[in-house]
Amino acid sequence: MTKDGLYIMMFSIHGLVRGSNLEMGRDADTGGQIKYVVELAKALSRHEKIRKVDLFTRLIDDKTVSDDYAKPVEDLGENCRIVRIQCGGKKYMRKELLWPYLGEYTDKVLKFIKKEKDIPDLVHGHYADAGYVASELAMVLGLPFFFTGHSLGRSKLSKLLNEGMKEKEIIRKYKIDHRIAVEENILKNANLVVTSTRQEVNTQYGQYHNKTMTRYKVIPPGIDLEKFYHYLRNHMSEKSIDGRQMAAKASISEELHRFFLNPSKPVVLTLCRPDQRKNISGLIKAYGEDLELQAMANLAIFAGIRKDITEMEENEQDVLTEMLLLMDKYDLYGKMAIPKKHDFEHEVPELYRIVAEKHGVFINAAFTEPFGLTLIEASASGLPIVATDDGGPRDIISNLKNGILVNVRDTEKISEALKTILADPELWKKYSQNGIINVEKYYSWDAHVDTYIKEIEKMPKEAQESPIIKGKTKDTVGKRLLSLNHLLITDIDYTLIGGDNEHLDELKRRLEDARDVLGFGVATGRTIESAMEIIREHDIPQPDFLITSVGTEIYYGNELTYDHGYDAHISKRWNRDKIREVLDTLDFLIYQEEDTQRKFKVSYYMEPDKDRLASVHHALVKNKLKYNLIYSHGQFLDILPVMASKGKAIRYLSYKWEIPLRQVIVSGDSGNDEEMLRSGALGVVVGNYSSELEHLKDVNRIFFAEKPYAGGILEGLDHYQIIEKAKERNRS
Repeated sequence: MTKDGLYIMMFSIHGLVRGSNLEMGRDADTGGQIKYVVELAKALSRHEKIRKVDLFTRLIDDKTVSDDYAKPVEDLGENCRIVRIQCGGKKYMRKELLWPYLGEYTDKVLKFIKKEKDIPDLVHGHYADAGYVASELAMVLGLPFFFTGHSLGRSKLSKLLNEGMKEKEIIRKYKIDHRIAVEENILKNANLVVTSTRQEVNTQYGQYHNKTMTRYKVIPPGIDLEKFYHYLRNHMSEKSIDGRQMAAKASISEELHRFFLNPSKPVVLTLCRPDQRKNISGLIKAYGEDLELQAMANLAIFAGIRKDITEMEENEQDVLTEMLLLMDKYDLYGKMAIPKKHDFEHEVPELYRIVAEKHGVFINAAFTEPFGLTLIEASASGLPIVATDDGGPRDIISNLKNGILVNVRDTEKISEALKTILADPELWKKYSQNGIINVEKYYSWDAHVDTYIKEIEKMPKEAQESPIIKGKTKDTVGKRLLSLNHLLITDIDYTLIGGDNEHLDELKRRLEDARDVLGFGVATGRTIESAMEIIREHDIPQPDFLITSVGTEIYYGNELTYDHGYDAHISKRWNRDKIREVLDTLDFLIYQEEDTQRKFKVSYYMEPDKDRLASVHHALVKNKLKYNLIYSHGQFLDILPVMASKGKAIRYLSYKWEIPLRQVIVSGDSGNDEEMLRSGALGVVVGNYSSELEHLKDVNRIFFAEKPYAGGILEGLDHYQIIEKAKERNRS
């Protein structure tokens, strides 16, 4: 799959991402991040060393949102696409509700990669959910992994606690404990964390236990200077305004005039999501309590896109309702505009220029601002800025020298800063020109991409220390499985190993000879620790994957990388504590040793008796528990999630790695293996089989070998001729 140029996969999972007319401010998940990732993807794809960029997001087919989000693929340019993958159904849901479905998402991305026959050179996750997906892919495919947090869980938790929200409620609503745990793990695995400011590194990532386990690079985002150009340019010969721009300018001017009694006055403008953190109420109070400021300028607040406030999320409802109440309290009718919608593609750039033509000021009054992309856009348009002194604006104003930082918790400081700029034409002109000149110097996408590429090129030099690449060959197990179309999966005890093992060496030789075309896995009731112990003891080649603990866990390769996607898949409707509580009341069950118990397996000893098995089923069903029961060798009783077993694990692997079951051989010897043998794969029952499997002799696609143990597996390989078929397929 080697091709010229780098292939980068970027991830922004929540779904409301499209190539144009971005719905920024629609809700809490549609802030500046969506513009950042789309423009970064486009900018990267234009670089000479990049052959392709795919931006992955969630496919949403929901009447409450645009049908744009239901397109599986959207071209953004010659080498750039948005790829939409469905998970968790088709309805739009906020990002906090997506966590249970990210394993499904990761599996479908792997299927996409196999279908495309193109493995990326790097994965880059934006926000914690996408960071999780990118990290999982990086682990299994042995890829470099970049991460951009945009906002972080620990900062959000601290803010919500300070606002008086109880931690239990924060966890319930925002899954903040899970998010923080994911972010800690990301910092262990990421090769590079890309930030927009030094403040992010020191203050935000500095809160994490694993803060020193990765490397950071400050690379400020750029903006599209063809779209956000200074307000005088329309009057100059180098840029003529087209019909679409004229319509956008007319539309936004009309919208402002609809609110203002004196539309000729300068405008104080803010543009943000309706979020408590944006401190819109503080800005309105600063304006409402200062009559001099009201005399000098109008106030325009573009707080996202809305139709009916009563149908919005609680946070947005609260912010927008407070805006209306404060407008009424200070009697700001005719002085304050609060439009319900705006087109980000065409109207927002014109909005900045209209406000600049009136010699207005742009303000970001957020309590904290990780970066502040709107400040850059406004500055490029020629607007002086006033901004919070917490976060990214410190770097922005330090670079651009075009505005004033303020403590936004002090409303008088806000109004004083605004009046300072509005009242001094020379200062306004100085700030305006500084912004126009310095934005191009510090905040271009070309400069961002050049630095980004240099960081990628450092990766081979850092391979010895990389948390992802360390200890791995280029041909990782993930890449290997993507290249394979045939598998042999076998039970260990009394199947792969047993008796005098007289045929084991021959089987090992056959597996080594067919390694290029045949994958090898084991499926066992043993724990991963026990399985690896016996595999090493008998010098068996490291399996490509291991299905362990009766089909409740899956591990890959030398690193024994855990399959979190399968974990999420089988966890639904599993209540281990309740199952244990119910079954411990049955005196004929003996709880097995602790080292055999697992997260998704409750194990007992039970003497064979039909009535006893019926009693177990009755007790579980009576308590409305969902489960899968496996009884084997006349003594071992395992209770698993309803979605778990060796057979179901094999079907899951077939689905995940796009290897049809008709091209998979499974072998076993006991009732523990029956569901695996019935999975739809090609079954082999070794000659020393337990009588529990006698009834399978008439089942199609299950072959009963004469030889025991490894000899029976060899018979099965010959019977189905899978190695010969795999080699033939490989040649074709």
